[in-house]
Amino acid sequence: MGNSLSNLAAFQSLHIVMLGLDSAGKTTVLYRLKFNEFVNTVPTIGFNTERIRLGGAGASRGISCHFWDVGGQEKLRPLWKPYSRCTDGIVYVVDSVDAERLEEARTELHKITRFSENQGTPLLVIANKQDLPRALDVGEIERQLALAELSPSTPYHVQPACAIIGEGLDEGMDKLYEMIVKRRKSLKQKKKRQ
Repeated sequence: MGNSLSNLAAFQSLHIVMLGLDSAGKTTVLYRLKFNEFVNTVPTIGFNTERIRLGGAGASRGISCHFWDVGGQEKLRPLWKPYSRCTDGIVYVVDSVDAERLEEARTELHKITRFSENQGTPLLVIANKQDLPRALDVGEIERQLALAELSPSTPYHVQPACAIIGEGLDEGMDKLYEMIVKRRKSLKQKKKRQ
């Protein structure tokens, strides 16, 4: 019979954009998902793109995603808007140890989620580097990013993770996939009523 969630998107690749400040670990997340192993990376100048078939044990297992990992340096952030337009989901990676930059991360996150094209787009916040001393917990990350202030139409989930060893990434992708499926069903029902 099959899982109705996986039937919904199994025939098509999901478009996922990965954003966050420089040095948050976006590219490490990307290649951990792609190869299921640590890949030493250099700062992204521009973007990285990969087609990845998710390999977790949950709802997203086997789902094909086209990831766009866009550089997080200040001069590259204007690229975030065109890369995030009409995306199925946004993965926003934050460095859980770098408390000094969380206000900047909040500002940039709120900018990108306020664009009309991104209203309602599911958001997965990866609270990366949870393995390090002084890492802020999920509740504190959620508070400092002011996620409760996002548009009520924007579903989100904060996932504690360690990209180097992959801890938390599959669970986060499952949550993102579930939010995408729920949004698609809602949009489909809305269309039927019109």
